[in-house]
Amino acid sequence: MAERCFPTHHIPLPLFLCFPTLLLTPATPPPTPTPVVHPNTFAPQSSRGQSLQHGQSGTLPHFLEEPDDAYIVKSNPIKLCCRARPALQIFFKCNGEWVHQSQHLSQEHTDQVTGLKIREVMINVSRQQVEDFHGPEDYWCLCVAWSHLGTSKSRKATVRIAYLRKNFEQDPQGKEVPIKGMIVLHCRPPEGVPVAEVEWLKNEEPLGSDGIIDTRADHNLIISEARLSDSGNYTCLASNIVAKRRSATATVVVFVNGGWSSWADWSPCNVRCGRGIQKRSRTCTNPAPLNGGTFCEGMTVQKSTCSALCPVDGGWSEWSDWSVCSAECERQRSRECTAPEPKHGGLLCDGATLDTDNCTGDLCTQNRKLLHDAKPQGVEDSGDVALYSGLAAGVVTVVVLIVAVTLYRRSRSQYGVDVIDSSALTGGFQSFSFKTAHQGNPLLINSSLPPDLTVSHTFTSPMCLQDSISDKEIMAEHSLLDPLPNLKTKGPVERAEYHQAKAHPQTFPRGLAPDYSGVGVEATLGRRNKSLFAPQAPSTPPRPQHRIAGVFDHAGGRLVVPNTGVSLLVPHGGIADDTTWEMYMIINQEDSSPQSEDGHEILLSPEVTYGPPGLGLSCPVAMTIPQCAEVAADNWSIRLKRQKQDGTWEEVMSVEEESSACYCLLEAQCCHLLLERPGRYALLGEPLNQEAAKRLRLAVFGSPDLANPLGYNLRVYCLDDTPHAFQEVALRERGRGGRLLEEPKTLLFRANTFSLQVSIQDVPQFLWSIKPFTTCQEFSFSQVWASSQRPLQCAFSLERYSPASSTLSCKISVRQVKGQEQILQVYTSVVESEKAVVPFFTQSDCTITSQTGSRAFKIPLSIRQRICATFDTANAKGKDWQLLAQKLCIDRNLCYFARQQSPSAVILSLWEAQHQDPGDLDSLASALEEIGKLHSSKNTTLGSSREELDTEFN
Repeated sequence: MAERCFPTHHIPLPLFLCFPTLLLTPATPPPTPTPVVHPNTFAPQSSRGQSLQHGQSGTLPHFLEEPDDAYIVKSNPIKLCCRARPALQIFFKCNGEWVHQSQHLSQEHTDQVTGLKIREVMINVSRQQVEDFHGPEDYWCLCVAWSHLGTSKSRKATVRIAYLRKNFEQDPQGKEVPIKGMIVLHCRPPEGVPVAEVEWLKNEEPLGSDGIIDTRADHNLIISEARLSDSGNYTCLASNIVAKRRSATATVVVFVNGGWSSWADWSPCNVRCGRGIQKRSRTCTNPAPLNGGTFCEGMTVQKSTCSALCPVDGGWSEWSDWSVCSAECERQRSRECTAPEPKHGGLLCDGATLDTDNCTGDLCTQNRKLLHDAKPQGVEDSGDVALYSGLAAGVVTVVVLIVAVTLYRRSRSQYGVDVIDSSALTGGFQSFSFKTAHQGNPLLINSSLPPDLTVSHTFTSPMCLQDSISDKEIMAEHSLLDPLPNLKTKGPVERAEYHQAKAHPQTFPRGLAPDYSGVGVEATLGRRNKSLFAPQAPSTPPRPQHRIAGVFDHAGGRLVVPNTGVSLLVPHGGIADDTTWEMYMIINQEDSSPQSEDGHEILLSPEVTYGPPGLGLSCPVAMTIPQCAEVAADNWSIRLKRQKQDGTWEEVMSVEEESSACYCLLEAQCCHLLLERPGRYALLGEPLNQEAAKRLRLAVFGSPDLANPLGYNLRVYCLDDTPHAFQEVALRERGRGGRLLEEPKTLLFRANTFSLQVSIQDVPQFLWSIKPFTTCQEFSFSQVWASSQRPLQCAFSLERYSPASSTLSCKISVRQVKGQEQILQVYTSVVESEKAVVPFFTQSDCTITSQTGSRAFKIPLSIRQRICATFDTANAKGKDWQLLAQKLCIDRNLCYFARQQSPSAVILSLWEAQHQDPGDLDSLASALEEIGKLHSSKNTTLGSSREELDTEFN
């Protein structure tokens, strides 16, 4: 508009000389400034000449261009233009006042078609002029054009200062909506002149309309039916001629709630005969929960009782009567397999259905002679010889049996009295009461505020081997057990191997430090010990491995990874005589995991490997590994898995089912396994409902901020409740110089898909400051649930206002949304000189990593042999290994023990794995004493004589 106006130079003349008629018109006052006219406009000529010069005298000015509304952007002035025909003069009038002639720029030319004069006028309006105007309406301007006939006025053009404020009146808010739900995002742009136009962005790209997405006139975004593709970050973009403004980003999550699939077919009954259990399962995959959708409610596995028809073996009926003697001097009789008939896969009758016999007496003749006359002469003599031979054989058999019974009685008496009926039970297993004064956790910094120890316990007893056998020495000194009459026992060589107290976690005893991962191992049998491991270039795993090795022989022994809860028991006699094996254990910590990709199964224990692969033992080893599942209720389906050579994992057994391949005894905090195949094992669990929970260990550490002398850092760890996981955190904090500020606590984290929140509370505001927006931090459900034994950490950075503030007190709240909460109370000194160096592990004697011989076992070898001799063979009183297992609370999956060469020995190995702490022999003694009382009807005291016990045993 302004570009069409062209400035020219003008000669000012008095207005009354140009327009004498204007003086007579009171309605149109003359302008204050002297009008500017072209020098050629008025020349001395007649009125007719003037009419021809300017066109028809009866035409009023007609505006070819009127001023338009304009906006001043920043400090740039705007231009208003007018163009009229015919026009002798044009002036602007703004806010009721004439604009001074000096502010007008005009140009004049003649229309070639009509010959009429066309005049163009332009003025500039500055920001200052608009701001200085204070009126009831906006700043306005119009044009007034003159001709011989009169004047014409243009439209009013408003001039406003353009702007766009920064803050939106209403930002869109993020939301979570179910699939096919409605999404409504509200947006009210900032105030501005002119009014801002609104555009929606999704993930920084302009959002188009496809029929489902609708942008209303009120700037709201409406998606009538949400799809998964509609998830994203939405931004409201407002713009006018001044600027563009972006709203806060609204995150829209379209989630899918899980739905159950159809039930699978029922599994076969788990027993071949009688009453059993069958199962069917379903999965939460119809659809699977996505983007935080809720997990399916209900059971994934359904169990039902079933009855399997027992096979019925066939039985013979009674023989029929003999048939009439035939001409061949034979008679026959028959029977049928109908008493009962074989059913349901039962066995057929064994034997013949038809019996044939020669006829005797006078009923049949042969060659026309009576049958008794046709008998050979030697028949009678041969019958007498057979009779005498049978009698002699019977006498010899009786004599052999008598000798065998005598020898058997004598051999049984060599083992002394019957263990379960003798006073050796109480004599050999003395009862002890171990009471020690409570001592504070040396991990804690000395503080005047004691920690809250009422909620949960801490790892105050990591698994360690004790280099003491005082309990077994007492047992060996008892008069009823020492000496054992005629009991020949090969004395094992006792050996113990140690870790140096300051050794690196990967240091091996006796200089054994090869890399066991993926190394082929060949067994070496003989009288000399030889290394079974080929040297290999060391690898650098992302997380350090814990490895322990030891050399074992016929005496057996034990391997323990200190402070991890992982151990391996090699039973006595498991390795053949004159044979040694170099065995090892590894806690694997590679990134690979046996967890399922769909997230249904999670890792509940560390992955533990024992070997070598070529290990050959005559009985299973007992391995103990910690686990973090809350197994008080039947909310889990727990499986033991083993890694195959190709790296994949195979299921070995389900904990709740019986198996003859291995044995699994699940306890509250650990799992004891009886294994026969070396390899890499791990426990995995699948929650059956939302009440399933795993235990989390919560610990808070603190250390000064090295970059800020007034700063102090708090680090809160949430990790699986296993000693191995806590040891990893402790070693990490030791490298940082961190201190444990509060006794670790336990939190039950349930499978309800809700996140875990960690917040700091009650920080003294006048003494300490904390970075804004860091007081509350959150872990998603998947991060915590599938952590795979890796610790989760969040940090709080604090700064004291004055160096005089030497103590810090606050609370750390750890809670699961709609779940359990734990409070960690922190009260510590932050002055470095006031702190004492404290160890990370409470037991200073956790240095023994392997033991062999009698030192590795709680039960002395002589007692163990007596128990096995007593219970491995059933007798008339029912004192067999099944009763022993029942009294030791190991009475499930008995089919596994039944296939062992010595069931009692395997049961005792499992008991040894359960009771690794000193002073636990009382439980075994109590169980044997209870068995003795249960089967003793004559002896009422424990001081029975050897003869009485022998009598009852026999």
